[in-house]
Amino acid sequence: MHVDLVRVLDMEGTSTRQFRNICVFCGSQPGKNGDFVDAANNLGKVLAERKLHLIYGGGSLGLMGCVSTAALVGGSQVLGIIPQALARGNLTGKTVGEVQHVFSMHERITNMLSHADAFIALPGGLGTLEEIFQIASWAHLNLHKKPIGLLNVNNFFDELFLFLDKAVECQFISQATQKIFVSASTANELLDKLKTFVYEPDAALTQIDWTVGESKKRKLNLTLRL
Repeated sequence: MHVDLVRVLDMEGTSTRQFRNICVFCGSQPGKNGDFVDAANNLGKVLAERKLHLIYGGGSLGLMGCVSTAALVGGSQVLGIIPQALARGNLTGKTVGEVQHVFSMHERITNMLSHADAFIALPGGLGTLEEIFQIASWAHLNLHKKPIGLLNVNNFFDELFLFLDKAVECQFISQATQKIFVSASTANELLDKLKTFVYEPDAALTQIDWTVGESKKRKLNLTLRL
């Protein structure tokens, strides 16, 4: 299934959003100590208590398995979106809840964006960081207005915030862009912040019209001319 990012922006509009589906990014490893597992389990439990549904990257390993299992046991609907290449051979474990197979990593995250009302990141590795920054970059470029929260377990994301401070200091990003991320140390506090969050992008970027050319798409002529 192909998800059109332009249509995602159009559907959001400017009205106040009532959360229903939360997409969680997190590690496929449990982390060094039990605090990370506890935080993932608690997040899944809190989502269920608030009658919110979970979208995640599929599988049952590490924090991904913890948050999805806790949400499902608590009564939430759970959707795991996973590329077929990762699902083969049981590399990631059996997906909890409903599974949606996609062909690529890009299709995975565009489908996540299409289904989710907001995003939460738990601690994780390279894949988690990729997802955090890709979805933040799309917010920066005015492709969506969905809030992005970092669950800062044991100050895990403190150095990421220092990196953003440095990027602002060196004038690679603006202070407005730095404010894309919402942070809290507990799931309940983070969800409360996400519900009231309003991102105000750079004025110049609000002028980007992603619908330009949509009605007059042209096929590229890739014929090699010698």
